[in-house]
Amino acid sequence: MAKWTAFPYDNAAFVYDAASLKKNWARLHAGDAEPWPKDAAVQQAWIHFHAGEFQQAHDAGLAAGGAGITVANKAQAIYANYLEKKEKVKLEMFLEVAERAEAQQAEEPNNANAFYWQAYAIGRYGQGISVAKALAQGLGSKVKNALETAIELQPKHADAHIALGAFHAEVIDKVGKLLGKTQGADTATGLKMFQQALKLNPSSAIAMIERANGLVMLEGDKRMKEAEALYADAAACEPKDAMECLDVELAREELEE
Repeated sequence: MAKWTAFPYDNAAFVYDAASLKKNWARLHAGDAEPWPKDAAVQQAWIHFHAGEFQQAHDAGLAAGGAGITVANKAQAIYANYLEKKEKVKLEMFLEVAERAEAQQAEEPNNANAFYWQAYAIGRYGQGISVAKALAQGLGSKVKNALETAIELQPKHADAHIALGAFHAEVIDKVGKLLGKTQGADTATGLKMFQQALKLNPSSAIAMIERANGLVMLEGDKRMKEAEALYADAAACEPKDAMECLDVELAREELEE
């Protein structure tokens, strides 16, 4: 496998050991509601992930197996989304995560994150090839069903609420309310999902960013001021790991534009 691009920011504040990881686990995983892993090898994979060592996290997660598959999926999906420069490689990575997550569902039908990472990867892949094209390929219903399953299995999964809100917003934004209905997309549901995500994880920069984007997609310019305020809040967040750092940097870039 080609060497992945290194995390581009200082990660000194994000280097945990097993004890500090356990102590900060609830805060670090407020978004994905992943349970604390008992396996030391999986804990080590998460230590790599939170430090922004995404390739090591991916490799260690795959080697550990079991709950380590979730680390591998998250590391690869986050890396592909934020740091992979080549579009072709990025799309291949998302498809790989989606396939691995689907296989994980068969092994662990009650694992909310097996459904979440499949949905995330297919959703990002769909954005890459164009939402309209993805909907024509039937990927929209796959994303929606997987996210709804993740929320059913883990009602406190804030990230699944964000992603489901983003699904409703993206579909309506790209194909309109009428065609959106045929995909099961609905403005009120989208807005409700964003609200619920921030209620579950109020300090999440990505929840603020996605809600800001969603407000404008669903309700237009009249929500622009609110969206800008959400971006400012996201940019002011104090990240606790590498992924949150990437989210905060994203918000800062948007504000500068």
